[in-house]
This record gives sequence, C-alpha cells and structure tokens, in this order.
Amino acid sequence: MELIGYYRCSLQAMNEERQILALKEAKCSKIYGDKITGTSKYGDRKELSRCLEELREGQCLVIGELSRLGRNLLEMMIQVNQLLDRGCHLMTLDNRLNTTTMSPEIVKLIVAVMGYCSEIELQTLRTRCEEGRQVALKNGTKFGAKRKYTKEQASTVVEMREQGKGYGTIAKSMGFSIGKVRRILDLNKEPVGIGVVA
Repeated sequence: MELIGYYRCSLQAMNEERQILALKEAKCSKIYGDKITGTSKYGDRKELSRCLEELREGQCLVIGELSRLGRNLLEMMIQVNQLLDRGCHLMTLDNRLNTTTMSPEIVKLIVAVMGYCSEIELQTLRTRCEEGRQVALKNGTKFGAKRKYTKEQASTVVEMREQGKGYGTIAKSMGFSIGKVRRILDLNKEPVGIGVVA
C-alpha cells in the first residue's frame, strides 16, 4: 500500500522538520504540507486540498496525529468519511487511528471522540491565554513587537508615500520589507496620498 504523508504546523511553530522526518521514516512516497493555523478552513489549505484531490483508491494518508487535519470536529469527520467512501485509508503516526486495521464504525467513533477532544483542547488553550493576557495587562505589561525603526525613518516612509512612491520602491530605498512599510503607514495617523502601488 502506498503511503502519502501530510503535515501541518502553525505559522509560529517551527516543527515542520520533525513532522517531515517522521513521515519519511514511515516510508511515505510523497509528502504534502501547509504552514497554517489548525483552525483554518480546509479550503485555505492549498496543499491539503491538493493532497486529498490526488489521493487514489487504495492509498493511505499518513499524518502525525488527527489534529493535523484540523480542530473542527464536523469538518474532520466529513474529510475522514469522504476518504473512506473513496476507498482510501488514513493512519496516524501516534497509532491512535489506522483505517486499514479498524472497522469503519470504530474509525468514526474514534474520529468523533478525538475531534471533540481537539476542539475542547483548543478552547481551553484560548481561555487560558486570554486569562494570562488579562492578568499581564493589569500588571502593566505591554504587548506587541517593539518598533525596529526610528521616528525619522517613519517620517521618510510617509513622505515618500505622499510623493506617490509605491510600497516596493519605498521598501527597497529604506531597506525594509513591504510589510514593514505598510505597518509604518498604518500606524501613522497622518493622511497619505494615493500613488501607484509597486
């Protein structure tokens, strides 16, 4: 049976190498991956969509754990059911799910339980993070990255934009990324002229 791997890690996480290595050790002939949050919709995961589209009857999708497919119980169950209906298999490297050795009824039960646990885990994590954030705010902690540019640099960016310079031109001139230029302009309350966007 041909094994096809898929991994997902969040935008902040740096664990894709670990997941890729585990999938290679599992003898996956092809590996797809997305760097996107687990709460994202399936349609936003380009590589997962491509993987599921290209998966053929008799092939087995291998993932590290069920939560790699997402943290939405309903969508997770839909995806698993569609795989089973197409004659494809699903296996997790944590050995909690293997459709090649389990009956469809047991698979659906396991997916329902694990998917529900994944949703609860995410909700608990969000609640704890927010509680911690509120405590930190009361203690005077300020959130957000420190600005890595001077007031003079910000003024220059605004001035160049008012002169009609595009984001790309400004970024190249200042040695900034286009994202940084946009952030500077967004944070600056002065009106800026509309120019040609590079």
